[in-house]
Amino acid sequence: MKIDLSYSPEVVFRPPEYARLKKNGMVGVDMHYHTNHSDSHTRVRDALKLAKFKGIGLSITDHNQISGFFEAKRIDDSVLCIPGTEVSAWDGPHILLYFFSGGDMEECYKKEIENKKSSSPYLATKLGTEDIVEIAQDYNCLTIAAHPFGYLLFNKGLGKCIEREYLHPKIISDFSGLEVICGGMTRKLNLKAAGLAYKNKLCMTGGTDGHLLRDLGNVLTCSYAEDTEDFLEELIHRRNYIVGQEKSLIEKGVMATAIMPKYFRYTAPSLRIHYSQNAPRLKHFGEKYLSRKK
Repeated sequence: MKIDLSYSPEVVFRPPEYARLKKNGMVGVDMHYHTNHSDSHTRVRDALKLAKFKGIGLSITDHNQISGFFEAKRIDDSVLCIPGTEVSAWDGPHILLYFFSGGDMEECYKKEIENKKSSSPYLATKLGTEDIVEIAQDYNCLTIAAHPFGYLLFNKGLGKCIEREYLHPKIISDFSGLEVICGGMTRKLNLKAAGLAYKNKLCMTGGTDGHLLRDLGNVLTCSYAEDTEDFLEELIHRRNYIVGQEKSLIEKGVMATAIMPKYFRYTAPSLRIHYSQNAPRLKHFGEKYLSRKK
């Protein structure tokens, strides 16, 4: 299934063809992948080995963490690894930051993010969406809204939070782009994300949001590039395309079961975070409902 809109880049829903990408001189990068540096059990070493076998790159976007990238660079610098992290805002959205250099990412993390992590380190930080995009403006990086209409009952996507009036629609103009194929989303919600990106003339990315080794590379962001700088520049100028497919319901269930133990030790703080995030939303919903009844 292909989005037929008069705007570039292309978004294609089918399995990536690794050999074809290589033959055409293109590079495909899974731009949203987690390792055991956050809530996955996948070792960085194993992810790099599989990426090399498939001839692809990856961005290790662990939750509120950057150490996976630096481990990857120490192990095998020959695999294209885009410096990245997924920062969870206290008001809902998950925000992917992609940096042109590991040095910039490390400076940003140590100065702005590390001391804002909560007692449940993979969940919401103490930074709001506006805080994160404002911080990003001081660094050479791309600000991408992950799974814009995710995730299930939780408000972890920018588009979803705007729809529910938790965030002002103007906030989208502060983003570089949107993730339009997320392996953890449904086709309907990915298409909705692509439509939102087209409407706002934002760049597009895609990634598996993978937590299992077998997820890696099932969604790729593709362009003609040789290094991180070239690759991110291609995204900025929308000279790329996204190809991949979503996980099946069974695959999503397997992944959820696999990562659950990572949160057990943080059960109490996780519950507090979910309560603090959702109490204002319930209040907002109640006030909105009552105003309509009048």
